[in-house]
Amino acid sequence: MDLQLDQLRALAAVVDEGTFDAAARSLRVTPSAVSQRIKALETAVGRVLLLRTKPARVTESGAAVLRLARELDVLIADTAAGLAADTGAGPLAVPLVVVANADSLATWMLPALAALGDRVLLELRREDQAHSAQLLRDGTATAAVTSQAEPVPGCTSTLLGRMRYRPRAAPAFVARWFPDGVDAPSLARAPVVHFDRKDDLQNRYLRSVSGPAATPPEHYVPGSWDFAEALRLGLGWGMLPDLQDTVPGALVRLDEQAAIDVPLYWQQPKLRTPALDLVAAAVAAAAKDQLL
Repeated sequence: MDLQLDQLRALAAVVDEGTFDAAARSLRVTPSAVSQRIKALETAVGRVLLLRTKPARVTESGAAVLRLARELDVLIADTAAGLAADTGAGPLAVPLVVVANADSLATWMLPALAALGDRVLLELRREDQAHSAQLLRDGTATAAVTSQAEPVPGCTSTLLGRMRYRPRAAPAFVARWFPDGVDAPSLARAPVVHFDRKDDLQNRYLRSVSGPAATPPEHYVPGSWDFAEALRLGLGWGMLPDLQDTVPGALVRLDEQAAIDVPLYWQQPKLRTPALDLVAAAVAAAAKDQLL
C-alpha cells in the first residue's frame, strides 16, 4: 500500500477544517488538488475514508488512516526539532493534540504541561473522560486522558490514578433543601447541576440513593470553574472533585459517606516519540502527586 504524505495531510486537513475548500486554504492548494489527493488515498487503501458531509467526517477505515497521518506529523516534527538542535538553530516545538476532561485541566494537569511550552505546541481538547477516547480512536487527538482502561487500537493505556468526587452544595442550599439530611424524597425535589448532558456523575449518585425513578430539576453549567461557582452560589448540588473544593466553608458535603472514584488513564500511540514521551512523563508525574 503506497500512502503519500501529501495525501495523508490532505485527509487530516479536511477533517480539521471541515470542508475541502477550507482544507485547500490551509494547505495553500486548490480544492481540486485536495479532492484528487483524497481520491488517490482512497484508491490506495481500497476503501472510502471520508464522508462528504458538512463538516466532513472520517469512516471507521478513515479513522485508522487519520491516526497514521497524525503520528507521522509528530514523527516529522520531532525529527525536525532534533535536527534543529543538532545544528544549533535553536529548539523547535512539536505540535500535539491532547484531549482531557475539564476537571483534570482545571486542577492537576495544566501546571504539569505549562513547563513544556517551549518544546511542545499543545492543542488541548476538552471532553468528558468517558468519551475522550473516541477522539483518539477517530484520529482527532494524539493522546488522551480517559476513564477507559481498554486501549484504543494501536495505543497503550496506563493508569494515572483516580479523581474522587463527592456530592456538595452551598450551606444555605443544604439548609433549605436537606434540613433533615439526604434521602430519596429530598433528592427528587432539590435542583441538581450537571456539567453537560454527557455528565453522568450526579445521576450515578442519585441512583445509589433514590433508584432510577428520581427526576429532580436540572441545570447545566459546562465549565469546570463555572460548575464549582454555580454550586457555591447555590444554583444546585453536584458532584465536585476533592481537588476543586478549595474555598473553606463555601461548600459542604451532602452525604459524608458518599464518594465516586473516577479512574483516569493515559492513552497514546504505541509508536513513541520524544515529544509524546515528554508530555506523558509530565502528566504521569503530576497525576502521581495529585490523584489517588
